[in-house]
Amino acid sequence: MIDLKALREDPDRFREGARLKGIPADIDRLLALDERRRSLLAEQESLRAEQKKIEKEIGPALGRLMGRLKGAQGEERAALQTEAEGLRAKPAALKEKIQALDAALAQVEPELEALALEVPLPPDPDVPVGESAAQNVEIRRWSPEGFDPAEPFEAQRGFAPLAHTELMRAHAMVDFERGVKLAGSRSYALTGDGMRLHQAVLRYALDFITDRHGFSPTGVPVLVREEAMVGTGFFPAGRDQAYRVAETDRGGGQDLWLTGTGEVGLMGLHQDEILDEADLPMRLATVSTCFRREAGAAGKDTAGLYRIHQFDKVEQVVICRADEAESRRWHRAMIGIVEELLRSLDLPHRLVQCCTGDLGPKNADMVDVECWMPSRGEAGPSGAPRGDWGETHSASRLYDFQCRRLNMRYRGESTGGKTVFCHSLNNTVAASPRLLIPIVEMHQTKDGAILVPEPLRPYMGGRERIG
Repeated sequence: MIDLKALREDPDRFREGARLKGIPADIDRLLALDERRRSLLAEQESLRAEQKKIEKEIGPALGRLMGRLKGAQGEERAALQTEAEGLRAKPAALKEKIQALDAALAQVEPELEALALEVPLPPDPDVPVGESAAQNVEIRRWSPEGFDPAEPFEAQRGFAPLAHTELMRAHAMVDFERGVKLAGSRSYALTGDGMRLHQAVLRYALDFITDRHGFSPTGVPVLVREEAMVGTGFFPAGRDQAYRVAETDRGGGQDLWLTGTGEVGLMGLHQDEILDEADLPMRLATVSTCFRREAGAAGKDTAGLYRIHQFDKVEQVVICRADEAESRRWHRAMIGIVEELLRSLDLPHRLVQCCTGDLGPKNADMVDVECWMPSRGEAGPSGAPRGDWGETHSASRLYDFQCRRLNMRYRGESTGGKTVFCHSLNNTVAASPRLLIPIVEMHQTKDGAILVPEPLRPYMGGRERIG
């Protein structure tokens, strides 16, 4: 959620941020409701102060009147009784006014909150302007010695590459047909060495982020309450991408939601908490099953393991102090961890700076990491795909956007005893089975076997190849 104080001070920044992201946001209506709410609260506060003053004064005043009433007669007595009744009525009248203001606030606040949740975090000034992923900008790329994505795979390796679907079927690593029979389109069943390789990737990635880079391994729920989805910024904008478990339809107290990333659970752990600055930065990592409806993706990557409804992911999250320079340092560091992991697997990859229109509502900045996949892209002269980049990781910098929604703050020496909203960042370490695509396609051999990348061999019983 954005800072309403910052919005009042510079509404044009948020108007422009929403425009650059292509996300509708009614800033003017939000400002009007905010002004109305603050006016109501100020009036209520004034009435409560008056109420306290009257309650403090009314007792002695009534006591004096009662004393005078004892000896009063006729018109004087009637006048004193009227004055006493007026004093007794004042607290009730003020209470009635305060209750009326409560009712007015109850009408304003739901709409104000709903509109505030729709206002995106403005992109950082150094993010390139663009409408969609088509305007994203390549930062840099890396390839192992002896391979250049700009040149045909066949010319460099001496044979035409097979797609992961063909390779994995040939080695009984996947069963798409039975997966679809079980769960419908975009489903699959990993079998034999496919399941072993999948688990090897996840175990290696978790060990990599925890043992080498000091992140704390944490298991978190993947079935969460709605406030966790709202708090992490996946609702309201991403509601159509999430799977709902309709507990209310069965008499339960509230619906639950399947998460699309371990980030939700890792961030939600510390919702409504005040952290000790000495414990920051918190570096957390989890491996979890993720669920995405892929709404709006009809006809896109319908074959294979690229765009699927269920997958497993090792995720990294950092919660740090509210300092832009520190957030930027962690963003670079988290991207560097992924680059190191992909180099260890000999996978060609590139970093892509996302443009403003591709950031989504919650990110001030986002860098995607894409791996080279020989089976993607348009067909070449031979009819086979030329190969293309495919997204495998996304590294996001969110500043206090999530932590403000989650009410996650810290206090310490640098804050002077005050509480301050934390900053948060997240990045994929490895998502499988999508990452299996470049692994099996880039490490295939002329005879149709698949070489197991060296770091994964200990997790595959020491095996060097499949097939």
